[in-house]
Amino acid sequence: MKQLRSYVAGQWVAGRGKATTLYNPTTEEPIFEASTEGVDLGAAVAHARGKGLPALQELTFAQRGQALQAAANALHARRDELLDLAMVCGGNTRGDAKFDVDGALGTLAFYARLGESLGATRFFVDGQGTQLGRSPKFHGEHLLVPRRGIAVHINAFNFPAWGLWEKAAVALLAGIPVITKPATSTAAVAVRTVEVLVEAGALPEGALQVIAGSATSLTDHLGPQDALAFTGSSDTAATLRAHEAFIRRGARINIEADSLNAAILGADVEEGSETFDLFVREVVVDMTQKAGQKCTAIRRVFVPAARMAAARAALVEALSAIKTGDPSLREVKVGPVATAGQLRDVRAGVERLKRAATPVVGGQGDLRGALTGITGDKGYFISPVLLEAQDAAAADEVHRHEVFGPVATLLPYSGDPAEAARLVGLGDGGLVASIYSDDADVVGGVTLGMAPYNGRVNVGSAKVAEQSLGPGAVLPQLVHGGPGRAGGGEELGGLRGLDLYLQRTAVQGYKPLLEKLAGQGHRVG
Repeated sequence: MKQLRSYVAGQWVAGRGKATTLYNPTTEEPIFEASTEGVDLGAAVAHARGKGLPALQELTFAQRGQALQAAANALHARRDELLDLAMVCGGNTRGDAKFDVDGALGTLAFYARLGESLGATRFFVDGQGTQLGRSPKFHGEHLLVPRRGIAVHINAFNFPAWGLWEKAAVALLAGIPVITKPATSTAAVAVRTVEVLVEAGALPEGALQVIAGSATSLTDHLGPQDALAFTGSSDTAATLRAHEAFIRRGARINIEADSLNAAILGADVEEGSETFDLFVREVVVDMTQKAGQKCTAIRRVFVPAARMAAARAALVEALSAIKTGDPSLREVKVGPVATAGQLRDVRAGVERLKRAATPVVGGQGDLRGALTGITGDKGYFISPVLLEAQDAAAADEVHRHEVFGPVATLLPYSGDPAEAARLVGLGDGGLVASIYSDDADVVGGVTLGMAPYNGRVNVGSAKVAEQSLGPGAVLPQLVHGGPGRAGGGEELGGLRGLDLYLQRTAVQGYKPLLEKLAGQGHRVG
């Protein structure tokens, strides 16, 4: 078995002692080992501060963008290798592997172009200046300057490539070196991307390091200029928030946690219409893509009571045609979940949902269902499960518990946009919710009603059916994050993503002097 190594202080380091074994989710065969015992995490932090920080901050935004483009080019040259590795390590179908790897490449390319557009500048001027006194001579400006710290990124298992680069591309463009800690179970993909970039010399020394295995003490080294961005469970997020690095030393923290994302069918949408078909298609895709292991996956499906029979029938038909099994087979759309622990959690979660809802697709026995290309009982397989609740407001388990697999619940509502928005709000905050409607009043009522509970709203209608990427596509142009249960954080969003790594400073004084200073930056807003 190959051991995954960490890249620390300019060297590849193998941990000692007891290692964590990584398994192929399809076959349950051991494929890698990972350990960080003996890896000096303090040295990684010191190297990022001593080498990576000055190297990045002496570059202009355009030069950092060029480095990101070099990284994108190097990874694109190894795209097929990364896809194959994702299929083995994550149980991905080839389409799911592309979703992850191509999402990473697209995000890198976007921030590379953004850096180029910012030109030979190193800081931002935020908004327009303002007169502070009786005469125009006394003037004020707001600057956004890169902080003098490092970024620690802790990523989830489901997107080892995209998850790494949706955080790292932003930090590197801001001039902040990154120590990335991927989830150990699928870390091989993240580690390989770093290996490729080290081999290519795409980034300055110390700009990017990777920890392959446990890194629980990494936050002990963070100080007031540093930042941590985390994706994972709300329980782990709560533990991180309580660390003295954030409550005493003032390091910044950005959290993306649990999310009971919703899809709403508008009362105006007729069965068989283009919008109805879009609704069914996107619910099914979001339930089954990456075996439902997406933070943006649809978990709750709200349908007007008058359309419930039609929506149920259409979803049952579409889900029943989905093949689960060997992800290397072209006809298979749902591979295994990533780990044995995830398999246990999904099984237990479905049982919890069954207290409030009844299965209409799957949901019986051990949930494996009929598998394609799989013999025996190996592999962490879950066939799609669709449940239905009779009373949406009373289905507490559906609004409280996220099942991180190919599982969703149908819930009826009256058709009133205000009621739909209130029901979405029972999830206590989400990353994304969707409204499918062609009626401006319905779209407006639902969108504004549920916007306080969601970081993003996806509006599906006939006019965009051919172009719609669905709610599961996290676009670098738009913010990714959400309030409440979802963690309260924000990532991406073009330049907005850089805010975590910038300090907004008010400068007041003689206008000609300040205007000359501001002229060296890039004015935004």
